[in-house]
Amino acid sequence: MIQLQNAGKRYAHKVLFESLDWMITSQDRIGLVGANGTGKSTLLKIIGGLETLDQGELNLQKGIRIGYLPQDGLSMTGRTVFEECMSVFDKLRDLEQEQEQLLHRMSDVDPMSAEYAEIAERFESIDSIFRHSGGYSLDSQVGAVLTGLGFSKEDWSRRTEEFSGGWQMRIALGKLLLEKPNILLLDEPTNHLDLEARNWLEEYLGNYPNAFVLISHDRFFLDATIKRIAEIWNKRVTIYVGNYSKYTTLKEERLIQLKAAYRNQKERIEQLESFINRFRAQATKAKQVQSRIKELEKIERIEIPDEEQAIHFSFPQPKSSGRVVVEVKDVAKRYGEKSVFSGARFNIERGDRIALVGVNGAGKSTMIRLLSGVEEPSEGTLTFGHNVEVDYFAQDQYKALNPESRLLDDLQEAAPRKTMTELRSLLGCFLFSEDDVFKRIQVLSGGERNRYALAKMLLQPSNFILLDEPTNHLDMRAKDVLLESLREYTGTVVFVSHDRYFIDQLATSVIEIGGGEVVVFPGNYEDYLWRKQRDSSVATAVPVAETVFAPAVGVAVENKARLNPQALKKLENRASSLEQKIGALEDEIADFERQLANFVSVEETQRISNELKARREKLAPLEAEWADLAESIEASR
Repeated sequence: MIQLQNAGKRYAHKVLFESLDWMITSQDRIGLVGANGTGKSTLLKIIGGLETLDQGELNLQKGIRIGYLPQDGLSMTGRTVFEECMSVFDKLRDLEQEQEQLLHRMSDVDPMSAEYAEIAERFESIDSIFRHSGGYSLDSQVGAVLTGLGFSKEDWSRRTEEFSGGWQMRIALGKLLLEKPNILLLDEPTNHLDLEARNWLEEYLGNYPNAFVLISHDRFFLDATIKRIAEIWNKRVTIYVGNYSKYTTLKEERLIQLKAAYRNQKERIEQLESFINRFRAQATKAKQVQSRIKELEKIERIEIPDEEQAIHFSFPQPKSSGRVVVEVKDVAKRYGEKSVFSGARFNIERGDRIALVGVNGAGKSTMIRLLSGVEEPSEGTLTFGHNVEVDYFAQDQYKALNPESRLLDDLQEAAPRKTMTELRSLLGCFLFSEDDVFKRIQVLSGGERNRYALAKMLLQPSNFILLDEPTNHLDMRAKDVLLESLREYTGTVVFVSHDRYFIDQLATSVIEIGGGEVVVFPGNYEDYLWRKQRDSSVATAVPVAETVFAPAVGVAVENKARLNPQALKKLENRASSLEQKIGALEDEIADFERQLANFVSVEETQRISNELKARREKLAPLEAEWADLAESIEASR
């Protein structure tokens, strides 16, 4: 479908990639990865026809349609959101109008005439095209995509120019998904999506009928959507079969092999050079010397680029707070007549890592502002515990920085005991390298300022940190540094993030905000998803027959309440985990029952009885949960 042959691209004296031979087929799902500045976005633009190669060829299959989504910069005006998305079907709608005209003509023409037969044949041809292209479900297709991307029905009739840049990018993404080009090129499509819209996009791309190539810094999103990785590294593009997790394993193996080949080649070059230098002046060895000179000239030198060092930065630990960090009682928040949520009741304890989840506008940032003290509740109380010190990282945290300060100077003032090397390493983690560290804050973009504000906050953390989307504008390396520091942090964290991997690795409990309610889910994010999926399965156990749009084929299908493969896999994993826990509990119960058969003392008998009772009480809900899971899994196969 798309073929690159001996392709190369450079900027000034810097070679991004060279000697690239790559074919993209009609069903490929490819993740494009590489360090910042290696040329990922450039390669995507070349495939999309927006930039040209410096060497080699790009060959496209005749008639192929390519859809490209940049990171940002798109805006639309003049139509409602729904009309803007419907515009991708203008050709189909033209066919629909022609159908109507043909029907009128058929009513005025003699059914036995040749003209009628000609009109009827044209009508049948158009109807076949219209039906095959999903023409009778255009409204439902647009509605399904807009809903999945987080637009409420009220938003559909709003003008596109009323929306912010991030929502404009959602509209652009929606149009591409509805258009279904032969190949989608998506440059960080999840940047402007909340977690719910991101999860929906994962499922949509899982059913997408054509090929796509995407760039993303979200590990989980890559694992869930792609089947191949194209990595730009060492001026080459290497293709790996498998998802992102598989790629990391294969890359490590390949790097070991490359280093071994480099060492072997280096030894051979040294042997050849030693022989040449030793016998160059001897006429009797001239033939052998020339042979080795030719061999040396033919060797294609293996390059091992400087590796990105794994950076571990030692962040200072805060002083300890009391066990209860904050107690939230019957808290409500309203803005005028609009109620965001009410009746919120929960405690946050020392060491908790709580993820706030919910759709955009549900009230996650509002809850963080209440916990930070920036805003007051409309009703209820928030009571902070002993020695609690709050630090709040807002989405616009950069506004609190001194615009005249240089990055390195400002950081050194905040942490005078840190060495310059440590401070520069930290800045490097957050994508400020070389001369960037001497820039003044005022010349940075909004995203760069937020990255810097986050790095600065980590230098002097309080014992209660509130983070509103800290992973925005971070690449995978910077996210790893942030994640590692928060794992080692001994204080308490409440955070909002749209990065699924980051949440999975950090959260110990989840608070869901939505529909005016605040619900606490103990356990990690996987536990939260399982409970939500279970509740959803119960709610749809006896489904009412209805017609829903199936994005994979563009036609209406009957809803049979079956789980998608990813959701089914999660249930199976949970069931397997439960089986292990149940088996372990049953073994413990059997052991305690054996101990009861041998009397030692009244006290020991009482202790064993209490332990046995506790295990049985713990076993009962696990068995009930496993039974529900087994039924849901069986029904979905």
